[in-house]
Amino acid sequence: MDGWTLGKAYRSKAGEVRWDVYGDERAAPVVLLHGTPFSSYVWRGVARALATTHRVYVWDMPGYGTSEMSGGQDVSLAAQGSVFTELLAHWGLDEPHVVAHDFGGAVALRAHLLHGARYRSLAVVDPVALAPWGSPFFRLVGANAEVFEQLPPALHGALVREYVSSASHRGLHPAVLEALVEPWLGDAGRPAFYRQIAQADQRYTDEIQGRYGDLALPVLICWGVSDTWIPVAKAHELARLVPGARVQLIEGAGHLVQEDAPAELTAALAGFLA
Repeated sequence: MDGWTLGKAYRSKAGEVRWDVYGDERAAPVVLLHGTPFSSYVWRGVARALATTHRVYVWDMPGYGTSEMSGGQDVSLAAQGSVFTELLAHWGLDEPHVVAHDFGGAVALRAHLLHGARYRSLAVVDPVALAPWGSPFFRLVGANAEVFEQLPPALHGALVREYVSSASHRGLHPAVLEALVEPWLGDAGRPAFYRQIAQADQRYTDEIQGRYGDLALPVLICWGVSDTWIPVAKAHELARLVPGARVQLIEGAGHLVQEDAPAELTAALAGFLA
């Protein structure tokens, strides 16, 4: 995984969270949140670049990546927002910059709007934030998770690879694809993959969507123009709801902007954080 490992652990109420930190401890802190069905691995290049000027925190949410996966685990947006608030307190971060992708955008918004987490600024990248969301495939799997869990390992692996691949506009390098898929294979990963889809309920963003006008901090909305998971029109819709939000569209990128256009995304974030 390109030498990407998370060497630290925190025991949250939703299970063990793996995390790590890069950069000068005296620098301004930035926390990166991944989306679904991904992990902090998607931030590896951006994190290393931002660590030249900031103190960068990365983590795998419970039920994702190298963090704990267990039967009956609560990996919903509600749980993740609560865990993120816990982590900020554990790290002693009173007002960090926050950068969040996909599902992580909703986690960051819930932590701020519902749990009182304070940020110096917020950058969201193709976030899950506005109704309606969830593709027909996503809804089908969510409604029949127990059936999909019975797929033979080879068919399950093929399904996950195809699903993850569709997040990229330019196509993923085979090694990158395998790194993103690997956590979802095996006895713990297979049910965890369907568990996180089954618990992805739009009501968790419905609870906060009416409060986006209350956001009183600098907000950057980055979006891959060729995103087929969440159309780019959502970037402008979200910007209309958030006072003073700035939109940065990234050409040639799909939903996984970190993989399709890492240099362009890093430049946009670095400029915003500065």
